[in-house]
Amino acid sequence: MKIADKLEIPNSWLAWIPIAQIWVMVRAAGKPGWWLILFFIPLVNFVIGLIVFFSIPTSLNKSSLYGLLLFVPILGVFLYFGLLAFT
Repeated sequence: MKIADKLEIPNSWLAWIPIAQIWVMVRAAGKPGWWLILFFIPLVNFVIGLIVFFSIPTSLNKSSLYGLLLFVPILGVFLYFGLLAFT
């Protein structure tokens, strides 16, 4: 929600609702909203997920290499979202 607020995405509170949070992440990545449908197609969702997670930092004027933090076991997700939301 904090990342969506930084990017001035309308209805950022949707980040707290499980399926709706995907829409917020897609919008934060600067991709069209219909990409939400691609997350429900097996194997395609993995590729689209990587594209979205590597695009969110570039929307915040940071390096897309922040996406590599997601591959760090356990702490990676917290580091990724924490650094993007609070720096």
